[in-house]
Amino acid sequence: MKFTFLVKKYKSTYLISQRSIQEVINTAQVVDIIEDYITLKRRGANMLGLCPFHDEKTPSFTVSPSKNIYKCFGCGQSGNPVSFLMEHDHLSFPEAIRTLAKRYNLELEEDNNHDDDEFKEQKKLEESYYIINNYAADFFKTNLLDTNDGKAIALPYFKERGFLESTIKKFELGFAPDGYKKFADKAAKNQFNEEFLQALGLVSKKGYDFFRNRVMFTIHNVSGKIIAFAGRTLSTDKKQPKYINSPETPIYNKRKVLYALHLAKNMVRKKDNCYIVEGYTDVISLFQNGVENVVASSGTSLTSDQVRLVKRYTDNITFLYDGDAAGIKAALRGMDIVLENDMNVKLVLLPDGEDPDSYIRNVGTTKFEEFIDETAKDFIHFKMDLLLEEAGDDPIKKSKVIKDIITSVAKVREPIKRSLYLRQCSQSLELDEKTLVKEVNKIIREDIRQRRLEKEREERQDLPPESVEEEAYFETQYEQAETRKYSKSKHEFQEMDLARIIVCGGDKVVKTETGENVLIVNLIHSNIIEVMQYFENDLYKEIIEEAIKFTTSEEESSFSLSNYFINHSNEKIKKFALDSNSSKYTYANWGKLDVFLQTQNMPEENFYRDSIEAINRFKIKKFTSVIKALQAKMMEKGITQDTTIIILKALQTLQDQRKELAEITGTVVLR
Repeated sequence: MKFTFLVKKYKSTYLISQRSIQEVINTAQVVDIIEDYITLKRRGANMLGLCPFHDEKTPSFTVSPSKNIYKCFGCGQSGNPVSFLMEHDHLSFPEAIRTLAKRYNLELEEDNNHDDDEFKEQKKLEESYYIINNYAADFFKTNLLDTNDGKAIALPYFKERGFLESTIKKFELGFAPDGYKKFADKAAKNQFNEEFLQALGLVSKKGYDFFRNRVMFTIHNVSGKIIAFAGRTLSTDKKQPKYINSPETPIYNKRKVLYALHLAKNMVRKKDNCYIVEGYTDVISLFQNGVENVVASSGTSLTSDQVRLVKRYTDNITFLYDGDAAGIKAALRGMDIVLENDMNVKLVLLPDGEDPDSYIRNVGTTKFEEFIDETAKDFIHFKMDLLLEEAGDDPIKKSKVIKDIITSVAKVREPIKRSLYLRQCSQSLELDEKTLVKEVNKIIREDIRQRRLEKEREERQDLPPESVEEEAYFETQYEQAETRKYSKSKHEFQEMDLARIIVCGGDKVVKTETGENVLIVNLIHSNIIEVMQYFENDLYKEIIEEAIKFTTSEEESSFSLSNYFINHSNEKIKKFALDSNSSKYTYANWGKLDVFLQTQNMPEENFYRDSIEAINRFKIKKFTSVIKALQAKMMEKGITQDTTIIILKALQTLQDQRKELAEITGTVVLR
């Protein structure tokens, strides 16, 4: 079967041939892709992790390697490798296909039926921004490495830091030359949209270059796309800000970005720890010296979004600070957000006068990592020691310190960990543990209350005061209407169950009681064909009819029936297929005995048994519908005696068949 179902609605804009698209989807492995973003742990046949699409503390994001799909049972997001990249990285369909093709070294065959201009015209605004940022990055890199000013003015700055040319290229460092319109004029000659250039902060409203006489640091998103820039001044004028950053755009939110995470993420997962430093050069220097599990916040103090980015790859964060006490205290004030996200946090104070960049260059990689391992201190204990030392014997200051510390402890979500912290704090602070527990519980209760109030305000912020009571009334009315609506479709569950079985295993071969080998889809269809016209849900009927066409098609297809529906162009069918193929069940862990003792199928994989059961229950419902229709027909005026006799015979046959099915399934049939 030709791969037309997924690209049908995009056909006028795609340059990639259908054959290539099918090859990419057949090759791409969902586990490979998703493990670039979050940590997955084996749970039976599936993999489990924290959902990258919403904030959660308990993993509900399930990945099925065998079915090549993912499903979050928390927020409902589901899909395959292509849809994951589209949803998570905000890529268009062709961009996702091209990204996967590049990853798996697949050569894409272009469809010559469409011209390039038509494709470019369909690009979204975000795609235009990426193109311009790539151009700007090339401009800055060229000016650093290939111009006299770059070699004489900017390159020495990086060389003084000890950066090798390979490192400079890896991090895409650059130079914005001095001059008011050097970049703006060149971009204009290349016909880049001036409005887009201004939106990205590359050109001012008056048409001047935003970055001038600065060494440039390129900022990427987690998938490696260029989203922004930071420029450090080379001027000696103290009135000039040391760093300036790109403004926020639809593709750049500094609160949701960590510098170099696209390079560090694999090593963060491997080391199960993420080092966080303050500066871009600190990151680059550590990378060059072999410490690659390191990132920096981009022009902002650490945010919840950034912490959640790290949590995709590890539960452990280590902050590396120089010995500046004022800076450390400022950082501590925002550190509670890390505890709120159930992370394990440690801090390392480098020797006086050293920062990560200078220290690793002075002592080397081995001693640098040894120093971190030996001096890393738990955040709560670090904070307690630092603040108590400052407070001394002053009882007022000491009480404030205690309040500050137990507020941090209250942010720890895991009860056992929180209890251990309280016990240690009790010993260090020389206070009764029960008193600390009581105070922490009070803070937790107040925090819960504030969160609830905030949520209620958010839900009602768009409603005028007088409509609050009306809102509750209409919600009740809506729920009742939905209940009434559902009650009209009494047979929908049976129809849905048949569609589910076909979507999950319609092309599976099973042996019937007579010893005949038959496809599940044919088994179901042959048993319900006489009542297909009585389907109440068109979607489920369409699925069964398409499955028959798919399995009887003479065209070659490398897709299973399940994958056919998972990659369907109809979003409703696609979602139904993904939900049907996603299982909450896992096999029990019997250790080494698994392979010998595990003979039971997953509940949703008992295809033959489920098919027979679903067919019988479906036919009971439909026979009941036909019986009622015939009974109503007999009540019509003017009906002839011959017609009445025919109807009575049909009724008797249907009632006998229904009774037989009811006995088989153990169903009570109400007349």
